[in-house]
Amino acid sequence: MLCGMQQHDGPLARLRRGHEELVLDLLRRHGPLSRAELGARCGLSRTTLYDIVGDLAATGAVVASVPDAGQRRRGRPVERLALDPAAGQAIGIDLARRAVHVAVVNVAHEVVGTTSRAHAPELDLAGRVALVEEMVDELSGDSLRLAALRAIGVGVVGPVASAPAGPGDAPNAPGAPGFPGTPGAGGHRDALAGLLAKRLGAPVLVDNNTRLAALAESVWGAAADARDVLYVRLSHGVGGGLVVDGALHHGVSGLSGEFGHISVEPRGRRCQCGGTGCLETVASAGAVLEAYRAAGGVADDIAAVTAAALAGEPAAVGVVAAAGRRVGTALAAVCNAIGPSTVVVGGELVAAGAALTDQVRAALAEGLMPVARPLLDLRPAVLGEGGAALGGIALVLHRSPLLSRYPNREDGDQS
Repeated sequence: MLCGMQQHDGPLARLRRGHEELVLDLLRRHGPLSRAELGARCGLSRTTLYDIVGDLAATGAVVASVPDAGQRRRGRPVERLALDPAAGQAIGIDLARRAVHVAVVNVAHEVVGTTSRAHAPELDLAGRVALVEEMVDELSGDSLRLAALRAIGVGVVGPVASAPAGPGDAPNAPGAPGFPGTPGAGGHRDALAGLLAKRLGAPVLVDNNTRLAALAESVWGAAADARDVLYVRLSHGVGGGLVVDGALHHGVSGLSGEFGHISVEPRGRRCQCGGTGCLETVASAGAVLEAYRAAGGVADDIAAVTAAALAGEPAAVGVVAAAGRRVGTALAAVCNAIGPSTVVVGGELVAAGAALTDQVRAALAEGLMPVARPLLDLRPAVLGEGGAALGGIALVLHRSPLLSRYPNREDGDQS
């Protein structure tokens, strides 16, 4: 019946196709959903939705499953609908300052493989691409099926205005730095996208890796149940991302989420951005490490400081708490402006535990409007260093036409 209807291009056929694409898009963006969850998101009537889902299942575009017996609650198990896992896979790559992370996910949002490798921060473009190729080759022998690859999402350091790139496609928008450690390297980013697209034969999307970590936490991580999420990463730099109504917000020229450059000390240090007293000058990993040493602590890296704070060592607790208060104060101003339901804090500093998050929470509550305090939830990130790679996959699942062959339309596009 479905194919028969789609061989005509009348108003009813176009309406039905629009309904099908709406359901497929929701499953592509959010992963497995029950019929009730689909209904709440799509706004279709129960009868229309069940009819659409039945036809999509008949064509093989959608599959149904129920929880394993050990995961079920009392009562009848709730059937969940997902895209057919065999329909394709996507690769996510995070080109961080000191490591490469790669993840593979199928279109049903199932993670089927991950791998990471550290490298020297001065490793050039060619070296990073070679490392990516080695890691993809490793996964190809295990979980990755290159024949099923539909798209690649790549996270890089710095502002990025995203656009698809592939063999013969236009490169990413120029003019914004996007490759680790190379300011103004729009050409490097385009070269990276072109090389990966040629090597793996799939479209490539590039975005800021911290922003992708925000998207990953909203899809797979700490904020998977939230629609409006503010994410901040306290790492070698301080950055973040905004997920608004389930979609990543980029801002002009990819400048959204630069929370590290909110001034928190008007007479503080000069920041690399050119400002004074930015949050990054007091709450980045390097700033906290320096403050700990100035307080008499001995540590080779930020991991030693967070471990000491977790163990209750006074100097470490003090510097981490001070950073947490500054972070909470800055985020309160942002939250008052945009009103997210959830704030997620990630990065190396989160390993300090309550010494950090308790102070972020206290300063956040103090700075929020009273009416907003009970509406905002603060959570630590859960995806770790590989989160941005998963975010690259979420990016392509949100934005690329992975399902162009679903449902099977034999002649529908030529009518």
